[in-house]
Amino acid sequence: MKTNSMVWISFLAAMAFAGCKEDDNIEYENPGSKVQTDVTVTDGQNMADDYTPIADWGNRFRWNLANVHDPSVVRADDGYYYMYQTDASYGNAHAGEGQSRGHFYCRRSKDLINWEFMGPTLHGVPTWVKSKLNKIRKDMGLAPSSIDFHNQTQFGFWAPCVRRIRRDLYRMYYVVTLPGTINGAGTWSERCFIGLMETSNPADIDTWTDKGYVITNYSDRGLDFKVNATDYARCYFKYNAIDPSLLINEKGEHWLIYGSWHSGFAALQLNPATGKPLHALGNPWGTENETAYGKLIYTRKFGDRWQASEAPEVVWHEGYYYLFMAYDELSVAYNTRVVRSRNIDGPYYDITGRDVTNRGGDAYPILTHPYRFGSDHGWVGISHCTVFNDGKGNWYYASQQRFPENYKGNAGSNALMVGGVRAIVWTPDGWPLVLPERYAGIAQKTITESELLGDWQHINLVYNYKRQDASVSMTLAANHTVKSGWKTGKAWRFDASKNVLTIDNEQFYLRRELDWEANPRKATIVYVGLSSNGKATYWGKKV
Repeated sequence: MKTNSMVWISFLAAMAFAGCKEDDNIEYENPGSKVQTDVTVTDGQNMADDYTPIADWGNRFRWNLANVHDPSVVRADDGYYYMYQTDASYGNAHAGEGQSRGHFYCRRSKDLINWEFMGPTLHGVPTWVKSKLNKIRKDMGLAPSSIDFHNQTQFGFWAPCVRRIRRDLYRMYYVVTLPGTINGAGTWSERCFIGLMETSNPADIDTWTDKGYVITNYSDRGLDFKVNATDYARCYFKYNAIDPSLLINEKGEHWLIYGSWHSGFAALQLNPATGKPLHALGNPWGTENETAYGKLIYTRKFGDRWQASEAPEVVWHEGYYYLFMAYDELSVAYNTRVVRSRNIDGPYYDITGRDVTNRGGDAYPILTHPYRFGSDHGWVGISHCTVFNDGKGNWYYASQQRFPENYKGNAGSNALMVGGVRAIVWTPDGWPLVLPERYAGIAQKTITESELLGDWQHINLVYNYKRQDASVSMTLAANHTVKSGWKTGKAWRFDASKNVLTIDNEQFYLRRELDWEANPRKATIVYVGLSSNGKATYWGKKV
């Protein structure tokens, strides 16, 4: 969960680690030339997961996808993918002395594997934040804020969303969370803001120009903000102005989906020319102004503002709007769900047919979840995703992923955040599934049935709060039965024309990827599938 004050991560001493060596027999796809820069870019396939020895600011040009949190990725006209992120890093490396290191860091890549760190796109607290806050406070009958706007460490800089609007125009929607409470002890925490920046050239991080205020938290409780800031179930705000996601639909309409924890997510139509709300907002309180701040499109719990859902991300694909979202706290339990609708403002349905707009409730399928293959450390905190495509029909999911707590005695290991880019497979009935292994550009040579024989590691991705779903063994025999392990005795068959493995009448979608847990790392075959009821996702890899 994100709060309205940034919780900083304590820095621990770096630990030694062993890197992995390249397997010379691996064949790679060629989606684009590797990044050519004047600085060191760590080889993405061979970078060690435990990056503590290079976690400090002085090594930022070696980070590759180390220290990634809440990424947003946009494919630009110059052939690069640009990634932007929340201000967060192991050991608080990004903060620096004198608060001079800026916000919303950018890195870029041409192959989604090797990433060049570029730097901040925003410096300081935007000047409009203070004036807008005090205008709202005045209208609420309150005194001007006592916040020190020169002390950036009090503020949170969260969850940028970057989109290409057209050639030579890119927009970033970003979040600034404010410290303190609305009016002292016994009142709800202070509001936050979504702002907007634009650039014509993402390759030049200094060209981002601030365009000011977009929206703030809306309350349906009028001016009754006397709710204790720890009384989460009755929080003052209905819509939390955080986690923006911009979608330009097939009609050319611009929509902002936003919200986090407080009641759920709202859909707000924007003016394409300005990137600001299409209609006047009015005061951010009072039932008469509620529709101006958006329409509720998802809630996990009606009647309870402790939602445990955040980070909406919406994309359009072949007739549907897909709403990806993060569940639960972000350090360990984070997991990703997806629902879809024929209309941008709902109603949205999950794979079981549940109307989650009008009925609420937990949504399926589960796309990512804390997991562990074999004896590897595995990953937790895998969510707050960005979803994008390469313009050639290939779709990708990217998010942070964290080390488990107390890994090898490091009390701060859970603050080690690595960016994970994974390919998406679309099922025949149009549901996106995320592959278990990170994308590494492995060449997609034809998979033969003989390659499937032998030992696999299989994971049932099912909901286990703050627990890693662990793999079990499975062996496929030449007589087309499962010899041992998961699904023992069940029949299997393989459709090479579709790369689909069927076991016990359930389908598994195959792809070649890198086995990141192997030492040395090597190419293998992985799969993703769904249980017949859609409530369990299957991950597996050949070992």
